[in-house]
Amino acid sequence: MTNDSAPALLPEDWTRALAVVAHPDDLEFGSSSAIARWARQGKEVTELLVTRGEAGIDTIAPEECAPLRMAEQRASAAAVGAVGVEFLDFPDGTLEYGLPLRRALAEAIRRHRPEVIVSINFREHFSGGSAFNHADHRVLGPALLDAVRDAANRWVFPEQLTDGLEPWSEVRFVAFGSSPKAGHYVELSGQDLADGVASLDAHAVYLAHLDGFDQKSFLPRMAEMAGEWAGVPLATGFEVFEV
Repeated sequence: MTNDSAPALLPEDWTRALAVVAHPDDLEFGSSSAIARWARQGKEVTELLVTRGEAGIDTIAPEECAPLRMAEQRASAAAVGAVGVEFLDFPDGTLEYGLPLRRALAEAIRRHRPEVIVSINFREHFSGGSAFNHADHRVLGPALLDAVRDAANRWVFPEQLTDGLEPWSEVRFVAFGSSPKAGHYVELSGQDLADGVASLDAHAVYLAHLDGFDQKSFLPRMAEMAGEWAGVPLATGFEVFEV
């Protein structure tokens, strides 16, 4: 974490969240442990994947890879108690900022009516890392923040307002996990972390193609580091935008 100010607890006085990321496995690198905590509290969290992750494994053709990764994401969501998983089917690896993406995200927000939205870091680098962030992640963040405003304005994408669908202006904040600019944290229990590790384990085919990556130690180590930053035993951090 690089935010120099004292971190604050992420508010949890809400009941319904939409977790929006680009790829299967994005949520599992930290945020899924928080989803496990919230599910245990009785909150409803739905996962929305913008792509099917079909370009994520070099040795598996996209038409074969997509169903594998979608199945892994559904198993991963079940491990942390998410209430459902949806896919928007934008192309993996070539996500573009623009009206089609904003339109699809706004429609999902209007339909699910979340109080909170969770996503993955869209900054150039991840917390504690120097590698350049994935293009899809960097595109999704700004589009998602704009779509929250779009969803609240009945004159933006008004063709969506049929069959009882109405504008939705009750999103309180958007929280981006694993951000180098994190200022909020969620304290995790040992069970929350174990559920998060299980959710990452569910991506077995994908993980088998990552050389030298040990998910069993990665998430506990990251939770301990975030806990040290937050002043608790285990935590995960978020960059929060009020909208």
